[in-house]
Amino acid sequence: MTLNELPKREEVKVELTWDLTPIYESDEKWEAAFDEAQSSIKEAASKKGTLDDGATSFLTALETILNLHRKLENVYVYAHLKSDQDTSNSDYQALQDRARGLLSQAGEATSWFQPELLSVSNDKIEQYFNDEPKLEVYRHEIEKSLANRDHVLSADKEAMLAAASEVLSGSRQTFAMLNNADIQFPLVKNENGQEVQLSHGLYGQLMESTDRSVRKEAFEKMYDVYRSFNNTLASTLQNEVKKNNYLAKVHNYTSARDRALSNNHIPESVHDTLIEVVNENLPLFHRYMALRKKVLELDEMHMYDLYTPITGESSLNYSYEEAIDVTFKGLEKLGDEYVKVLEKAFNERWIDVVENKGKRSGAYSSGGYDTNPYILLNWHDSLNNLYTLVHELGHSVHSYFTRSTQPYVYGDYSIFLAEIASTTNENILTDYLLENAKDPLTKVFVLNQYLDGFKGTVFRQTQFAEFEHKIHTAAAEGQPLTGQYLNETYSEMNDRYYGDAVVNDDQIQYEWSRIPHFYMGYYVYQYATGFCAATALADKIVNEEEGALEAYLTYLKAGRSDYPIDIMKKAGVDMTDKAYIQRAMQVFESRLDQLEEVLKEVEK
Repeated sequence: MTLNELPKREEVKVELTWDLTPIYESDEKWEAAFDEAQSSIKEAASKKGTLDDGATSFLTALETILNLHRKLENVYVYAHLKSDQDTSNSDYQALQDRARGLLSQAGEATSWFQPELLSVSNDKIEQYFNDEPKLEVYRHEIEKSLANRDHVLSADKEAMLAAASEVLSGSRQTFAMLNNADIQFPLVKNENGQEVQLSHGLYGQLMESTDRSVRKEAFEKMYDVYRSFNNTLASTLQNEVKKNNYLAKVHNYTSARDRALSNNHIPESVHDTLIEVVNENLPLFHRYMALRKKVLELDEMHMYDLYTPITGESSLNYSYEEAIDVTFKGLEKLGDEYVKVLEKAFNERWIDVVENKGKRSGAYSSGGYDTNPYILLNWHDSLNNLYTLVHELGHSVHSYFTRSTQPYVYGDYSIFLAEIASTTNENILTDYLLENAKDPLTKVFVLNQYLDGFKGTVFRQTQFAEFEHKIHTAAAEGQPLTGQYLNETYSEMNDRYYGDAVVNDDQIQYEWSRIPHFYMGYYVYQYATGFCAATALADKIVNEEEGALEAYLTYLKAGRSDYPIDIMKKAGVDMTDKAYIQRAMQVFESRLDQLEEVLKEVEK
């Protein structure tokens, strides 16, 4: 594969693709599973009206619905992974659409459960636990549901909303298809002067280029495309925000944020505290931006100058094979049990490695209770991609431990907990690379990578979180989310976050329009809280504090068996207290101090 032409899916080496046959051996097997799941929907619907008929009937209804969800999970995971590996393949687009439709049908057919559960008195539920011992495993899940009494509508209203779920997700799907399949990016020149097809994956690589003209052209041409879709993308985001606000209102939440965080029993103060502490520490971030400008010897530092290595071309570019080797060495402090799961990931082809035509942009870990926790990458040789690999493996190993330990009902974990495992890996990798650096320049590259990672994961994601909350609040107050309003709001916030050392380029006002996470309902803040919590956990593990690794593995295996806040307290981090964010800022400052000192050595 060369930079100037992406391979077609069928041209990618098999060993660099994920193996989905453990889910279904063929599309025909998927069709059979689809039909079976469709039949199970009717069975689940038939249990309506039985929750008040005694403990045995209650257990049967509960397990029938859980078994349906388990079947649907496999059907959906296979379809969405097949679609993401080549979004231009209409056959797999159709499979994914059918899977979504099936999920909608199932949601409608089982929407009675929550309202009916809440109609059963607490005393009767407790009697069910006494009468049927097999119900005990479900106690936490049932108690979580009962805690939502004030936010569940009548059965007929919940059924109507469930039936409309496909329609309500239309803005997200429109954005995804436009962003991943239909938008055509122009040609740009790479460092060798070759004209190459700009793509999401290549854009990230070109922004790390040491050739400033390459960065500038890629930046300007990327945002020229998004500017041309400004009104369309403002419309899709506005509709997504309105949907979130509407669903919050009809379910008796005070706001879309209240609804989103309540799903994981997270106090809204956690979100407010993050934004507050990060804003308090923006002068520290501005100090890093000023250092970057100084080292790059720039009269003006633009937004396209924020990702290139500060001391020129990095000698730490990793091939995929080299990255695998460093991954095992870097994460060995997590113990033999952890390393064995890493071996499974590579040996059993959990990972789809290289970028191909039509492949979904970015990187993620995905899967279901009965599937491997698959990883999508768009690999380019770089230190950044090494971190991406380690990050996504953090998610997948977390998923593997959870599913291997917990019953299906708790065999997943909340979004709030998800980013902690991945960023703990990043922190441990940073410690390994610094410890094994052979010269000051290598330390500079690693420290630059760490500080840029902190910038992207804490400061940048908090900026996204603040913007997301601001536009939800504005829409709830009647402010139309026009392209102009979104552009101006984003530009002003970006200027405040990056400070005087960075030129607030005109093009950056359109950045909001290419961020898929704004269609995920208060997801982004958890990158920042997760990174800060991971900083504390990694520090304990690296310093081999007594019981730290055991507590961490317990967290990885906990799934949804307890509330997220309580799981983290058991792991040693209280996320209701701002101390963990302040500690993360102290680490950032310490690494920044270290970089300034090492740069003096390099200058000598």
